[in-house]
Amino acid sequence: MKFLCHWNIPHDTWLPVLKKFTSMSPREQTDAGEGVKIIGRWHDVAARTGVAIFEANDPAAVHRYLGQWNPYMEIDLAPVLDDEEATAVCRQIIAANNA
Repeated sequence: MKFLCHWNIPHDTWLPVLKKFTSMSPREQTDAGEGVKIIGRWHDVAARTGVAIFEANDPAAVHRYLGQWNPYMEIDLAPVLDDEEATAVCRQIIAANNA
């Protein structure tokens, strides 16, 4: 499963997040824990927001990883589909609605 994560860092935790993230090695920054792969992560530093795509078979593993960041920021997490998966679902919706 793939998951879309969007975060928003409040002003009062901005500097602690910067310190935590920049103190991590590149390997630590890409390690989301066992069973979780970070497909990509993009930062809007000026707006204190960002997005990431994770892949994992166990949603709880993604939640465990994000738990280390929850004290610092608001996080939205949702399962998402790639084009191939979305196409299959859309065809099923069309068939189910006789469209």
